[in-house]
Amino acid sequence: MAAGPSGFLVGDLHEGPDGVPVISPPDLVGPRGVDTRRLRKVPVAVADKLARFTVRAGDLLIVRQGSLGRLGLIGPEHAGWIYGSSCLRLRPNRSMILPNYLATYLSHPPVQQALLRLAQPSTVPSLNSATLRELLIAVPSMDKQQTVIAALADIDHQIAIHQKMANRLSDLRPAVFDELAWGADPTWTS
Repeated sequence: MAAGPSGFLVGDLHEGPDGVPVISPPDLVGPRGVDTRRLRKVPVAVADKLARFTVRAGDLLIVRQGSLGRLGLIGPEHAGWIYGSSCLRLRPNRSMILPNYLATYLSHPPVQQALLRLAQPSTVPSLNSATLRELLIAVPSMDKQQTVIAALADIDHQIAIHQKMANRLSDLRPAVFDELAWGADPTWTS
């Protein structure tokens, strides 16, 4: 478990096409996601100096200041990127706990509440490595972890299908109204 580099070390952030992406709290979009649309980058020379803050596939990033509880599972496409100062990196011991299971566990509402209770109270609530180590983690057998991951992946897939359908219907609604109310030749009255 390691906190991100100080803001001073990552101070040369830019939005250009060159450099190494830096993942920060707004980029964490769920237990399994990193939103890459707004990523800022640091020059390669700066990233080389921050090598100890790179991520590997299977790492988890947790927001440690501000919007506590947000987290993201790092995929292979993010390997080698840097994580920002407001994040904690967890590198699960894969012989004991699967990264997908840990991400799912840490995003479970009762666990999220426990995380918030561990936060150090201040103007901006925060977590650190020491307080996060106090969190008890239920670690079932590898087979059970796989079962949990598979079952929830099926549910997540169904949710995504229904969300797409709902979005399409929402987009279709105004066109159906226009066609049914006005037809091909609308008549306007005042």
